[in-house]
Amino acid sequence: MKREAAPDSYVTLKIPRPLYERLKQVIQGSGFHSVTEFAVYVLRDLASHHHGGGRRLEPGPPVGGESPADIEPLSPDEIEAIRQRLGSLGYL
Repeated sequence: MKREAAPDSYVTLKIPRPLYERLKQVIQGSGFHSVTEFAVYVLRDLASHHHGGGRRLEPGPPVGGESPADIEPLSPDEIEAIRQRLGSLGYL
């Protein structure tokens, strides 16, 4: 039986709709059940590799005014790299 999380244990994270739609395509057939599940996985992975003294994360461009033309699509090589990474982690 799945335990219910406390009501305040989650927050809403807003991302641009074009990015959300692209991520929906990326996760098709990957074993992830939702964009949220994929985003949590990626963010946990990123946070686990950020050890205080390591690589500094730099903010990207502002998200509020992005249009689909401002966002570069993932290349086939990038999509394949994501699939390989997910496969090596047992998600595919």
